[in-house]
Amino acid sequence: MRLLLNTVLLIFSMTAAAVCLWAVSHLSWFWALPALIGFMLVNNMPFAILHEAVHGVAAHSATGNRVIGVIAAWAFPTSFTLQCRAHLNHHKNNRTDNELYDYYLPEQPRWLRNIWLYAGNLLGLYYFCVLLGNFIWFFAPGVYRSRVFVTKIAPALGFGSQVPELAKLPPLTVWSELLGAFLWQALLFWSLDLSAAGYFLCLWAFALHWSALQYVDHAWSRRDVINGAWNLKVLPFSRWIALNYHCHLAHHQHPQAPWYQLPSLVDDQPRPTFWRIYFSLWRYGVRPAPQMGAQADLDFLFPQQK
Repeated sequence: MRLLLNTVLLIFSMTAAAVCLWAVSHLSWFWALPALIGFMLVNNMPFAILHEAVHGVAAHSATGNRVIGVIAAWAFPTSFTLQCRAHLNHHKNNRTDNELYDYYLPEQPRWLRNIWLYAGNLLGLYYFCVLLGNFIWFFAPGVYRSRVFVTKIAPALGFGSQVPELAKLPPLTVWSELLGAFLWQALLFWSLDLSAAGYFLCLWAFALHWSALQYVDHAWSRRDVINGAWNLKVLPFSRWIALNYHCHLAHHQHPQAPWYQLPSLVDDQPRPTFWRIYFSLWRYGVRPAPQMGAQADLDFLFPQQK
């Protein structure tokens, strides 16, 4: 039943995303603008299903889980194997010194951390850096696994803690999954007769949403590997189309729970809105990092409660 539900949602979301891509490339701005917003939102559903597959809960069988994960990754586009290692590393490193974007450490230049925050998380370049890494792996896998890329280039892109382990993954498996993802994107571009401008605008709109969501779920939360996340308040439609991705603290506390169970696992911890944290990042930028184990900065997020 779980596989059937996620398969139906994957078909729906990938079809809806294709319709939005076509509309942005072929219709007047009056229709293209809502289609652009639609793509920004609906293309996150395949990523949410990919996220389920990474945790092994998209289907009851390992084979079904892998198949739906590989296909869902086409919409990003990325490799299921790459995403598995990267995301499971996130669960190990969450809110540690290796994974902070809302804070800066004493030895780190604040201006550089702000570039990563504003350009990466808030302006969407985080997404395009992931795509860049995928292209490097696909076209020059030796470069991706080279010492220069692992020790110099990857840290400059903000992935210094991830790439050493990603470079050890089976090259042919990752390459074949990336081939499928890139062929799917090429098929969409050719069959829908997309314009380069329309395609890029859709990717950038999705990048704005996806890049921000990845860290608004965590910013200013407790410095704790498991509890360093938020169950955000969002509109029911936003929560549904993201498959409860905003119930992120519940997910970190119960990573083996499928998406439809997460609302029942939300605890009584404070729940800021998505927009409260999003705009606070724009307003304040990065702040000095508290010690590991520090509680969430509720006075900062909710000054009226002082």
